[in-house]
Amino acid sequence: MAVKIRLRRMGKKREPIYRIIVADSRSPRDGRFVDEIGTYDPNQEPSLVKIDKEAAEKWLKNGAQPTEIVARLFKNEGITK
Repeated sequence: MAVKIRLRRMGKKREPIYRIIVADSRSPRDGRFVDEIGTYDPNQEPSLVKIDKEAAEKWLKNGAQPTEIVARLFKNEGITK
């Protein structure tokens, strides 16, 4: 099972907020997930990001691959280099 750390879209039309989730790479974007490790709200100024650092590091150690956007969020939060 290939595990990905990616964004799950929530919120209203034209006002998305995202949850940062850990899911099987084969499941749909808003489908089943294994764990929820944070939120991302691009509507705020500046963007609001909350990530459970311990959970994120645990999943990265276990081989979960972040998507490009999630990797950028992790880098900005100081989770990865």
